[in-house]
Formats: sequence, structure tokens, C-alpha cells
Amino acid sequence: MTLQKATIDKSKFNKAIELPFQLRLADFEIAMEDVYDFFFDVNKLLLDRGLKRLDDMLRPAAMSGIISDMLTASMAKHARSLVENKHFNGHPDLIVQGRYANNSVKSGTDGVEIKSTRKKGGAVDTHGAREQYMCVFVYDTDHDTEPATDRRPMRFTEVYIGHVTKRDFRKNARGDLGTRTATLDRVGITKLRSNWVYLLDK
Repeated sequence: MTLQKATIDKSKFNKAIELPFQLRLADFEIAMEDVYDFFFDVNKLLLDRGLKRLDDMLRPAAMSGIISDMLTASMAKHARSLVENKHFNGHPDLIVQGRYANNSVKSGTDGVEIKSTRKKGGAVDTHGAREQYMCVFVYDTDHDTEPATDRRPMRFTEVYIGHVTKRDFRKNARGDLGTRTATLDRVGITKLRSNWVYLLDK
């Protein structure tokens, strides 16, 4: 089977949504397309050499991290008022151009935090509860179809963006390494999901 590239269904974007920071639906579409192009090009190269697809090589956390970084870079390139936060591990990932010195801030408020996850509904773990604009891209991967060369390409199924506060989070128990995380609670995730950008199955 010929390697397939995922496609975007433009009819699944929420044309009624009010986006912050002068973002446009096209910014999301282009970012998603950039990720699709990357995975298609890399997987073609890998399969031509008899290797596994990148989707099958990467651990889930690593894949989510790579996708989040790619989406951040692409949206920063095309957005009208947002740029990448130059502070290493700074928050949020995208900040308003010129709002902070050298477009770098350890912990700012004016911008958008980008997350990606395989969890349906967008309930993604964060490093802490804070007031922020959060954007979550939910993606689907096929690891079951055999032979592996027939597997569906990675695709985005849901995208949400919304303003949440500290009260919208619940704190999770510390893991084995003592890392504390927080996840949107029932009210918080309902708030996020009400601000959907793209729903493939809607």
C-alpha cells in the first residue's frame, strides 16, 4: 500500500468561534498541515529504508512533545500577533509580540500554551494550575493495523482553545519521581471543550 498523508476536513472548523490574540482558523489549519507534511516526508524516508514509521518508533510522551513543539513553531510563524517564547521552558509557549523583553518570559500571562495529546476530549496533564489560554490538539495514531505499511497516518481529531483559571484544575498525586501535575477538572474541561476549533467527528 502506498503511504498516505492525512488530510484536513475544512468543514470541521468552528467558524463561529471567537479566537484570542488575533488568531485565525487558517493559523490552526496551516500548523496542522505542516505536521502532516513532516510526518509524511519522514515516514516515506524511513519506510523506503525498511525502517519503522516515526509514529511507531516514538514513545507517546516523546511524540506529544515533538508535535507540540512543531505546532508552536508553525503557529508562531503564521500568527499575526504571537511569537515563540524564547525563554527555555517558559510559559506560555506563544506570547504576544513585544509584550515581554526580548520576547522571553519565564511565566507570563499574555499568550497561548500549546498542548497535544492522544486523550480524547483534551484532558491533558500540565505542570501546574494557572490562569492561561490553553490550546489542546488531540491526535489519533494507528498502531494495530497489519501489515504495518497499511497503517493510517497520524491525524488531528480535535482542537480546543479556551481561557482557564487556577480554580478549573485539580491537582494530581505525585508520581514516583515526585513530579506534581494538574489536570482540568470537570468544570474546566467543559469550559475548554465548549471552545472547540476543530472536531473531525462532529
